[in-house]
Amino acid sequence: MNMPIVQLLVLAAIAIFLILRLRSVLGTRDGFEKPPVQAPSRRDDSRRDFEVIEGGPDHDIIDHAPEGSPSAKALAKMKAVDPSFNVGEFLGGARGAYEMILMGFERGDVEELKPFLAEDVYESFAEVVENRRQQGLTIEAEFVGVREMSLVEATFDEVSKLAEITVRYTGELTSVVKDASGTVIEGSPTSVKRQKDVWTYARNMGSDDPNWQLVATDE
Repeated sequence: MNMPIVQLLVLAAIAIFLILRLRSVLGTRDGFEKPPVQAPSRRDDSRRDFEVIEGGPDHDIIDHAPEGSPSAKALAKMKAVDPSFNVGEFLGGARGAYEMILMGFERGDVEELKPFLAEDVYESFAEVVENRRQQGLTIEAEFVGVREMSLVEATFDEVSKLAEITVRYTGELTSVVKDASGTVIEGSPTSVKRQKDVWTYARNMGSDDPNWQLVATDE
């Protein structure tokens, strides 16, 4: 085999190798295909996404209050005044507050709860605890958990910037009432009871204090 033929075979082998490599990397097209559509610029994508977010519903609100309802509108106004306010985070905090306040009241530790209670609520709790003490009664309670929880109502005063949110709870706990001699007169340490409460929390959204206070209780 002379040299020109060898060179041609080598070049052909290289060409075939390159073609196979290109096919494996880029793929192949079979039949008729539409010409590629030019992708919109990154700037257009950002603007479109921004418009969807700005114009769409706030799921942080409508997940907890019907869209367009007075409560949903009140929550939106709260967010406008305080952009750091988040409904989901508030409800998470309200779940923890329920356990802390309920157990503090059951055990008579209301003094420690004072920063989280409106003055009239604190006085009401303190009066009940004092009446127990005078009767020689003690309560031993254990919190089991919150079985159900929902946002009932939200209101916002645009003048005073006072926000109020009402939450309905169904809590589970064990509770035993003992007299001065230690005799159980009510409840059971092994029987779990359900307790339903409707609590209203309030906060001035323009205030530097991020804490909400319990301002009303109902069953």
